Amino acid sequence: MERTFAIIKPDAVERNLIGKVLDKIETAGFRIVGMKKMQLSRAQAEGFYYVHKERPFFGDLCSFMSRSPVVVLCLEKENAIADWRTLMGATNPANAEAGTIRKEFAKNIEENTVHGSDAPETAAFEIPYFFSALELA
Repeated sequence: MERTFAIIKPDAVERNLIGKVLDKIETAGFRIVGMKKMQLSRAQAEGFYYVHKERPFFGDLCSFMSRSPVVVLCLEKENAIADWRTLMGATNPANAEAGTIRKEFAKNIEENTVHGSDAPETAAFEIPYFFSALELA
């Protein structure tokens, strides 16, 4: 079994899409081993996205991610990282495949509904950033 990290972003939470996204996750065979709704502070968003600190979109990204609540998740299944990336769809929803979360729910490339780990090393940083071992069942 492999674990990956996911976020249901502010744009989706604001539009009451949590249940629809969770349904797609469970229908795709993922087991939710950790989940919580929280409001990120600006500092938490900056710490989480530190790898992008030199990119021109960093400030806007951190403002967006801290503007309203998110749902953070730890997901588990065989090939969880690759399968979650596939289920999310392309970063730009205009390029996403039919049936993916971003194709169905994302507003645009910036407000694209979900985040997911892109590699085992990323998941190894992202999961414990939000969850202690005691919170994963």
